[in-house]
Parts: sequence; structure tokens; C-alpha cells
Amino acid sequence: MQCPKCSSTIPVYKNPVPTVDIIIELERGIVLIERKNPPHGWALPGGFVDYGESYETAAIREALEETGLNVTLVRQFHTYSNPERDVRQHTTSTVFIAEAAGVPKGADDALQARIFTKKNLPELVFDHQQIVDDYFSGKY
Repeated sequence: MQCPKCSSTIPVYKNPVPTVDIIIELERGIVLIERKNPPHGWALPGGFVDYGESYETAAIREALEETGLNVTLVRQFHTYSNPERDVRQHTTSTVFIAEAAGVPKGADDALQARIFTKKNLPELVFDHQQIVDDYFSGKY
């Protein structure tokens, strides 16, 4: 790639794409969304971090967009970076734990949003089963 200002060659690097996922604690359970877009299935609310946006701001935005809930971030949980965690491309996800009040409603790219407990979890897409298992086990 050529630098537009000085015509020197700029190396092109292929890097993982940053994402966030949010474990929203609500009514003794956590909020999951049913995805509207492939891969279809149940997942934690989350999405891509926009350029110029902090991970915390992205987590709050994605939670609101997909669940209609205004969340308060409690803490950063863990970062998941297995190159195979997303079949579409290499992503890394920084996961946050958040609290909210209200009734979750699926919006944006979520068909629905519901509260689940450890005992009634659906099958999850991506590596979200591992994330949820780590959360419920107290691993991090």
C-alpha cells in the first residue's frame, strides 16, 4: 500500500476485529438475544466496536440496540480471542458484566431478547457457551 502523502510503501497488517459482548444480569438471570442474522441462534448481546469508540461505550450501545435496556457496566469480565470463535472472521471479544432494570425487547439485529438462568440456557452460537459457563462457574 502506498502512503498518499509521501509515496513510501506502508505495510498492510491483517488484525483481529474487536468486538464486545455483555452479560446483562437481570432478575436472577442473564439476558440473551436470538440473532436475526447469520449465524442464527441465541447469543449474548454484543457486536463490533466502531472506530473512535471505547469498548465500554460499544458495550453500552450494543446492549441498548439489541435489548432496549440501559445498562450500567459493573466490570470487565474477560477477553476471548480464539481465532475460530467466529466463523465469519477472526474476532476478539472483550466481555463486560452489566446490570439493568426493565424488560428486555429484541431490536436492531435481535429477533427477541429473553432472560435465562443457568438451568434453562438454550444452545448458544459463537463461543458464547464457554463465556456463559465461565461466568456461572466464577472462573474470572
